[in-house]
Amino acid sequence: MISVVGCATTDELSQARGDLGRQILVTNEKIDTVERGIAPLKDEITGLRAEIEKTNEALKTLRSSQAEVRAEMTEMREQLQQSRGVADGLRDELRREIAASAARASKREEEEKDLREKLDSLIFKINFIENFLEIGKKEETAAPAVEKGGKPPAPAKEAAAKGKTDKESLYAAAYDLFKQGKYDKAREGFENFLKLYPDTEFSDNAQFWIGECHYFDKNYEKAIVEYDKVSKNFPEGNKVPYALLKQGLSFLKLGDKASAKLLLQQVVKDFPNTSQARIARTKLLEIK
Repeated sequence: MISVVGCATTDELSQARGDLGRQILVTNEKIDTVERGIAPLKDEITGLRAEIEKTNEALKTLRSSQAEVRAEMTEMREQLQQSRGVADGLRDELRREIAASAARASKREEEEKDLREKLDSLIFKINFIENFLEIGKKEETAAPAVEKGGKPPAPAKEAAAKGKTDKESLYAAAYDLFKQGKYDKAREGFENFLKLYPDTEFSDNAQFWIGECHYFDKNYEKAIVEYDKVSKNFPEGNKVPYALLKQGLSFLKLGDKASAKLLLQQVVKDFPNTSQARIARTKLLEIK
């Protein structure tokens, strides 16, 4: 039995060894097969690792570039803030300069306005003097009658009572009152003169001075009516441009710019080369 059992065990062992050897062989073959299949994967893995390293390097470079870009952006922001600060400063300075320029311009406009008013006043005074000079020749014939005697001429009623019809003396008396600023009495004197002498070389002047008496008393509506009589009753007289001008100025005093503008334009059109036309042009420039 022992011999039989020993033989059986040896056979089984040999068979087991053979089976194990075959399994080892098969396993080795499988390993070889796997290794042969893995070899390309190893190469691919190596290649992938190389790509990964390159990618990492690229990422490092990109991160470095991004850092530089961030630094540049930070610097640009700082520069922009500085520029904004400078721009704000320049803008404030520019605003101050504009405000100062506007103030200077406003001051110049005020000065120009004052100068224009002074100029207008001077022109008006010149015009007023010209009015006196214009009638100088006519009034020189009447004035000596007052000056030589050293006494003022008799009032209109007194002259009429004495039977005097001296038109020069009567006119000179009213004119002398006007020069003294006694506009009410002067107006009465000129009105009496016109009643007695409605059509003489002094009549258009007398009518004009009646309008002037109302104007200097600031009765502009009445002045307009009286100035209008100069143009209507004495269209050929030399007082027409004066009357039209003063009529326009009276409307301007009343705030009626439209009527004033029409009359001043008429003066410029009908009497272009006169001092009255120059004054009218100046006034037209002021009317808006």
